[in-house]
Parts: sequence; C-alpha cells; structure tokens
Amino acid sequence: MTTRAQSRANSGGLTSEDLLQVYYQMLLARFVGDRVWTLNRQGKVAIVGSAHGHEAAQVAAIWALDRSTDLFYLYYRDMAAAIALGVTPRELLLGFMAKEGEVFSGARQFPLHGAYPARRIVNSSNVVAVNAPHAVGAALAAKIRREPTVVLCTFGDGATSEGEWHESLNFAAVHKLPVVFLCENNRYAISVPMRRQMAVESVAERAAAYGLPGLSVEGVQPEPVFQAVQAAANRARAGDGPSLIEARVERLMPHTTDDDDSRYRSDEDLAAMRKRDPVALLQARLLEQRLLTPEEDQAYRQRAQAEVDQATDDAEASPFPDPSTILDHVYAPDPTPGDC
Repeated sequence: MTTRAQSRANSGGLTSEDLLQVYYQMLLARFVGDRVWTLNRQGKVAIVGSAHGHEAAQVAAIWALDRSTDLFYLYYRDMAAAIALGVTPRELLLGFMAKEGEVFSGARQFPLHGAYPARRIVNSSNVVAVNAPHAVGAALAAKIRREPTVVLCTFGDGATSEGEWHESLNFAAVHKLPVVFLCENNRYAISVPMRRQMAVESVAERAAAYGLPGLSVEGVQPEPVFQAVQAAANRARAGDGPSLIEARVERLMPHTTDDDDSRYRSDEDLAAMRKRDPVALLQARLLEQRLLTPEEDQAYRQRAQAEVDQATDDAEASPFPDPSTILDHVYAPDPTPGDC
C-alpha cells in the first residue's frame, strides 16, 4: 500500500487534503501569534517574535521532511514550524508565559528557546546563526553513523551576515553533509534592509561560493517551499550534500514586541507586504478552487480560536516554576569524596 507520504513524494507536491491541514496549522500559528502579542501588551508575556508572514514557508518545510527521523534546528521566529512538528498551543502558551511545565527549557529561557527532543527540535535560540554550526555537527554525526537523518537549519537573512553561517556552509559542502539550509528572507535584519547587508541580489546566490546548489523560491505559498525542501532532502539522503534554499517571505509585524518598525518601514511598504499575507493567500486559493467552503473556513477558524482560548486559560491557571529549582540543570552536584 502506498502511504500518503510516499504519494506526496511521488507526485512532488501536496495533496488537497494536505493543503487543508497545512492551512489549519498556519491558521493556528496565526491565532497563537495574535494571542501572545495581546498578552505582551497586557504585561503577561515578556517578548514575542511573530511568525506572521512566514507561516507558509515554515509549515511547508516541515511537511517536506520526515518528522520521525530528521532533526530540526529552528530559529526564534519559527512558531508555525513548531506547530507543524506537533508542539501544541498549550505548550506554546506555557512557554510564552514562563509557566511550570514549559517544554523547551523549563521556563528558563526566552519563549521557543531551548530544545524539545520528543519533537526532534534542537537548539532554538535568538543568538543569530548559532544553530548553523550545531546543525552541521548533527549532520556530520548522522553521516558517520550512517543514519537516514536530514537536518533542517532555518534562519533569517540577517544570519547570513554572521561568520559562523559562512563557516557552516563551507564545512557542510566540503564534507557533503545532509543539511538543508533554509533562509526565511523577509528582507530585514531587525531594521537593516538587505541592500545594507549584501551586494548580491539574493541569499541563494551565496551558495555558489561553497559549491552547493542555491535556489530562491516564493515563500508565501506552501508548494514552492515544499518542493524545494523535498528535492534538497532527497539530494541529501542520496549522499550529494547540502543545499541552500531562500524562501521569500514577508514580516508582517515589527521585529518583536519591543520594536517600532514605523521608524524604518513606510506605510506604503507595509501595505504592499500585507497583500502577500500567506494565510489570506492560501485561504483565497482554497475557496476559489472549492477545496474549502466559507462554512468550513469559519469552522476551522472557530476551532483554532477555541484551541488558543483553552491554551490561554490553562497557561494562566498554571503556576510559575518553584524558585527552589532555579539552579537545576545549571550546576552539577558536589562530587562525593573519592570520586575525583
């Protein structure tokens, strides 16, 4: 019997049923993002880096990979990717509100920072590009062990200005490691536009310097990203080494809740970006193609809202971690005499 995953691989695309699930995960990420932004303004969440505008690229990349064998080195804006990997709204809300039971770091770091081994998420951090050498190390280990693992490493365009990013691509290319480097390029490293970061027209062009394929694709629709990541993963599993994919996305919100993007983005720029909202674009296409009715769309939205409302109630009712545990996992216990 051919599985749905095999069917997708054979057809090189997402089925209609897949697209509906992708759409729901994008909706859920959008609703969670809206909620935590509101909670920040209420003083209940310290900081939020929104995924608004990146959802299609993030979810599609996850769908193109094997969630049982591959590893995911995400970056701080990857809320939709986390949802596609099975992280629940409740787990996300516990993290944003720094409550007991937070799954990434035990509420010891920023939201979505740390690791979630059960979901194969490793080393999420706001230290720009720090996940790249770690992802390459994991890919080297997988190659040495002859495991079928492909490592996905995600980042924004600003990460490509960091030295460790270039070192990571070079090492991965030299050793033909099974890594897919995915740049979610929204054209701003906080407030610094691309033209102030690089002299080339696209991040994908940088791949040529390291002898690996580079591809720039539309990132506000899921299929181009899915197909590009799937092809790169197939190449990596065949032993042909890493690839660099640039997904052209929009950052529809400020860099974080602490940013005032009106200081460097005009109203005209923001209006143009909103026309490329991936959630709205996929919704319109599904309705136009009659894969989704208005009534079904409303039901999806009500379901997502209910999930987020319940997650918020659960997180607000949860206690903060016991302060006596603050040093757990930080310092090793004193050695027993004679152990040294």
